[in-house]
Amino acid sequence: MTKMGYCILALVILACAGTVLVYRHRMKRTMERLNRMLEDAMRGSFSEAHFDESMFSAMETKLSQYLAASAASGRNLEAEKDKIKTLIADISHQTKTPIANVLLYTQLLGEQDLPQQSRTLVAALEGQAEKLQTLIDALVKTSRLESGIIALHPAPGGLDEVIQSAVAQLAPKAEAKGIRLRVEPTDACAVFDPKWTEEAVFNLLDNAVKYTPAGGQVTVSVVSYQLFAAVQVRDTGPGIPEEEQPKVFQRFYRGAAHQGEEGVGLGLYLVREIAGGQGGYVKVASREGQGCTFSLYLPKT
Repeated sequence: MTKMGYCILALVILACAGTVLVYRHRMKRTMERLNRMLEDAMRGSFSEAHFDESMFSAMETKLSQYLAASAASGRNLEAEKDKIKTLIADISHQTKTPIANVLLYTQLLGEQDLPQQSRTLVAALEGQAEKLQTLIDALVKTSRLESGIIALHPAPGGLDEVIQSAVAQLAPKAEAKGIRLRVEPTDACAVFDPKWTEEAVFNLLDNAVKYTPAGGQVTVSVVSYQLFAAVQVRDTGPGIPEEEQPKVFQRFYRGAAHQGEEGVGLGLYLVREIAGGQGGYVKVASREGQGCTFSLYLPKT
């Protein structure tokens, strides 16, 4: 290659190197500008700074429109939540008095000197009124959780107090049915909302007592794992068929063999919602004729 050729090659290389440097500089400026735009958007202080026909101006316009639409959507969502909150509060308030009156009148009627057939009808009426009250209470709790009206506030704490409180509420029902409630002491800790976790444990216990025959036993214990603490409720009931186990946490699900039992099919669904809202989960292990073990997993951190 001639000397002239070497000079031309050197110039070409220098030109390429210069082009690369200019491109990298422009790219760096572009990324810095994009970064500033995103930081402003996250702070809520983004505004269109340029009004020319460049690509950045078009991008700023689109980002501004997107943020405005997102803000409007957020306001609409909050308005809808307020409407749902008001509706749920109205349903809860407006139904309490009529149902309480129905229960009162049926109790007063049951104290009258009635024929046996009439007493049977009064007892059925009272049972249905109590079922309606349970249904409305469960629906209100579920709706509040699902709509975000009630927020869970998990915090580190010991599980023993929550379990003991839930057990104390179910003790009279278990005793009346001739079921032994056994609680294994624990010093396990987890991150959970005490009020709603107690509700979940209560529902698991209520479910166990409901389906355990007289003379049976319900045991509550806690198993500690590396990431979770599992509150386990074991019963000596009839168990759940394998094909039904994936369905028991669905809303309003009732097993084929238990359609006539008390309850509305929302207790286990509510347990699942409470567990999921705290970063945990719930599962069941069972064999027909050998009882069930429901495990409520709560995160440790």
